[in-house]
Amino acid sequence: MARRKPGIGIALGAGSARGWAHIGVLQALLEAGIVPESVCGTSIGSLVGAVYADDEITELERWVKALTWRKVVGYFDLTFGGGLMKGEKLFDDLRGNFLDKSIEELRRPFAAVATDLANGREVWLRDGPVAEIVRASIAMPGLFTPRPWNNQLLVDGALVNPVPVSLARAMGADFVIAVDLSSSIVGQYVRRTERRKTKMPNLAEVITGSLNIMSVRITRSRMAGDPPDAVIQPLLGELGLLDYHRGVEAIAEGRAATELMIPQIRRLLDEA
Repeated sequence: MARRKPGIGIALGAGSARGWAHIGVLQALLEAGIVPESVCGTSIGSLVGAVYADDEITELERWVKALTWRKVVGYFDLTFGGGLMKGEKLFDDLRGNFLDKSIEELRRPFAAVATDLANGREVWLRDGPVAEIVRASIAMPGLFTPRPWNNQLLVDGALVNPVPVSLARAMGADFVIAVDLSSSIVGQYVRRTERRKTKMPNLAEVITGSLNIMSVRITRSRMAGDPPDAVIQPLLGELGLLDYHRGVEAIAEGRAATELMIPQIRRLLDEA
């Protein structure tokens, strides 16, 4: 009797603008014949994952590559009620192009992670409108306003589960590929200041550096407890949290990191 092939799931990690690397990761896997049957994501990973689940990753690539700094700034609908941005301009555009469906209508199983602001609990979002689910998962504290959801107030899932391997397992995946965007982000301030010969970071650098440290620590802790079968780690330390206009670089690095891992992933799949 022929052995059943393991069902592949992919867990796409958090990382703000670095998350465009997920596009290159998915494209490289598909070109190699390694097709994730289910997908879950945290924060920016939920956005790319939702689009992949509806087989529109090529369309998302075109949208991302067309972003300029001017376009990114144009999405900033500033507010001071719970965050710097309401996010309505951005999500109106994303909804019109990619996210105007319910999870049940997507072509592949999809789920996202968010955090309950009231009690810090991890929330798995597995049904409902895709745009609202992604908006909740991506609500980075201080940047986007929290999102009301079923009597909860939800914020970025990266606070509790930056690379949701546990959710991928819960969705039934036999073999989980994790995409960790945090492997090279700590220490970037030190390297930049060595080049500039300055002594003291500015406020943005302090906040960004601190968030990077927290992200790496939480990611390592969660992945130690919920180890994936394979990990892809694009080197994205030179990209800032809001460098959404640098999608070409992020996508290329995601593809390069994946191509390096494909022989190992194939071997692991054969052994699974």
